[in-house]
Amino acid sequence: MTRSNASDDFPVKNNDDRRRKSILPNIFSRKERNDRKSGEDIFPGREIVFDTRSSSRIEGLDIWSLDSPEIEEAAPHVQEFRIFVATWNVGGRAPTNDLDLDAFLQVEGLYDIYVVGFQEIVPLNAGNVLVLEDNEPAAKWLALISQAINKPHRKSSTPEESELKSKTTGGGSGGRLFFQRPSLKVLSKNYRMDGAHVKTCNCPADYPPSVRQRTRQLREFISTDDSSSGEDSPPSSDRRCSNAKSSLHYCLVASKQMVGIFLSVWARRELVQHIGHVRVASIGRGIMGCLGNKGSIAMSMSLHQTSFCFICSHLASGEKEGDELKRNSDVAEILKSTQFPKICKNPSRRRIPEKILDHDRVIWFGDLNYRVSLSYHETRTLVRDCDWKALLEWDQLRIEKEAGRVFNGWKEGKISFAPTYKYSHNSDTYAGETVKSKKRRTPAWCDRILWFGNGIEQLQYLRGELRFSDHRPVCAVFAAQTEMSNNNNAYRMEELIPQRHSFY
Repeated sequence: MTRSNASDDFPVKNNDDRRRKSILPNIFSRKERNDRKSGEDIFPGREIVFDTRSSSRIEGLDIWSLDSPEIEEAAPHVQEFRIFVATWNVGGRAPTNDLDLDAFLQVEGLYDIYVVGFQEIVPLNAGNVLVLEDNEPAAKWLALISQAINKPHRKSSTPEESELKSKTTGGGSGGRLFFQRPSLKVLSKNYRMDGAHVKTCNCPADYPPSVRQRTRQLREFISTDDSSSGEDSPPSSDRRCSNAKSSLHYCLVASKQMVGIFLSVWARRELVQHIGHVRVASIGRGIMGCLGNKGSIAMSMSLHQTSFCFICSHLASGEKEGDELKRNSDVAEILKSTQFPKICKNPSRRRIPEKILDHDRVIWFGDLNYRVSLSYHETRTLVRDCDWKALLEWDQLRIEKEAGRVFNGWKEGKISFAPTYKYSHNSDTYAGETVKSKKRRTPAWCDRILWFGNGIEQLQYLRGELRFSDHRPVCAVFAAQTEMSNNNNAYRMEELIPQRHSFY
């Protein structure tokens, strides 16, 4: 019996099938895409405009090489970042045009992250607490901070930078600000970079650094292209303002106001792409135990693969015996009630912290209001002698902390500066030293900075000497170890690409 032809068992496709099959690779052929002429009528009746600059940028991204990446082994490693933290109770006063924050913020320090917290940026009256929150002072403080840390290292600014300053803070002479009722929302938007992306999950993918870099370039291109194209494209002045924004040394990661408490976090522009999981939570501990004249603002974020939490608080006031217990209660309630929302798209990979103490590195700062348990005259004698060691023996925060009643397990650096409260207006004298003073307060270290967790070291702890308020500002510098991304985390490539764009 003659064996039948193989074509009987495996029929050969007809010519139409072969033609359809041969068309498919041509559609996606890279060569045909590059050789296609710009005048080809792909969409009849629609005018096609080509941006040669954008086209060259897309070609440079070489997104076709993402199809089959070569997995590169990379050992996990730790990198150290410098964090500057500052706290200041400004006594309900709005900033003036001649207020210079350069020395206070140590702008020559070249830090990676700035964390700046204020208390009483507005008067704590019934109108601000119960009725409507005034965010104009917060906008002014935000503008002052940006002006200080983004000061160019050259004599003259570009026209774009000048226009950005004009749009966000108002014009001025001699480089100073003349505020014209700035909007906190507008300023925050102008100072942010990639705000839509920084809040999302930044968990790494199982791809080599070269592939992730090309993907990041593609994402940045799409973000830039979206902001400068389409029917609702901004006018040329807004484009120039956007260009100026990209020249800022530091970009705003997040900011939040709760009545008089105001927290802002800034990062070097090149670090923003490595920051994710940004969340903010506020706890009111004021009137009736819930309003925002006292309380805290906490911000959670991840830098590479390490979680950070920054808490700015204003605790219960009072120097009567037993008032320290109210402050202890405030701390306990803030730790208990602060809850960050879930945001990670890949919770199975690693647990993203939802409580303060779940974070890898935690820094708590603000007007904690702990006093000195000595009489006014005894305290003044020790202050006059600059005997900080003897005076600290009576510091309520130290006493309560060592007894395990508050901030158990937390650390604070050595205090080698004078008490920061309470000063007479625009002077270096404590309230009560002169006949003109209406209120006499025992000098105390109300303004403090503490930290919790391993892998963090305090390098500096000092106070500023600005006379603007009845408090002196306090600042600290930390060296924080951060675990960098490696290639052992498996996520899909599409999770690295923003899904909100129709490009895909």
